[in-house]
Amino acid sequence: MKKVLVVDDDATLRMALTRYLEKRGYLTQDVASGIEALQLFEQDPPDLVVSDVMMPEMDGFEFCRRLRSIRSGQLVPFIFLSSKGEVEARIQGHSIGADDYLIKPFEPRELLAKIESQLERSRRIHSEIVLLMQRETANPSSNGHGAAPPSPLPLTPAEEKVFWEVIQGFTNKQIGDRLFVSPRTVQTHLSNILSKLQLENRSQLVRFAFERGYKLPIESVPGED
Repeated sequence: MKKVLVVDDDATLRMALTRYLEKRGYLTQDVASGIEALQLFEQDPPDLVVSDVMMPEMDGFEFCRRLRSIRSGQLVPFIFLSSKGEVEARIQGHSIGADDYLIKPFEPRELLAKIESQLERSRRIHSEIVLLMQRETANPSSNGHGAAPPSPLPLTPAEEKVFWEVIQGFTNKQIGDRLFVSPRTVQTHLSNILSKLQLENRSQLVRFAFERGYKLPIESVPGED
């Protein structure tokens, strides 16, 4: 059973949401703030997070930002569930690493559909990573020993910098901080990269990079000391 962490300071909503998800076969955990959520995540990581934005002690944006800054929290699906429906709030939510953003009041069936969609996407990414690792184990030459170097990327210097950051798993916000540009600029470059390489999303870009030998040295990969 998949485990969902619900983070919201509204106890009534939290209870209703956890009951709804449990009736549909999910295990649930629920806390009232981002601080509690980070502590619980470290102890028992969930498969997906649903979080409010406006909360005491630590709001949802800061919670998401901190979660994405740790290696174990970089790929877990994250959905904001908030009454902050302004365009700027939604853009901010996505720019710091959220996978989806649903505005309160909401239809529970829509949230359920988003949860199922994100979990399926996570499953596909995991499967692709496992497959790529198996291919590398079976074919050591794909690691670059005796293999032909990859073709030059048809990208501008700025786009190429973003390309290398994306395939390391960094979010737009993290890439912006590392390259000293705005998350919107990162997204613009990423859109150009996907268009030039005829790809649809980040997952396909990562697969493209691995299959064609565009790999950073191990010491350059985040978390590998």
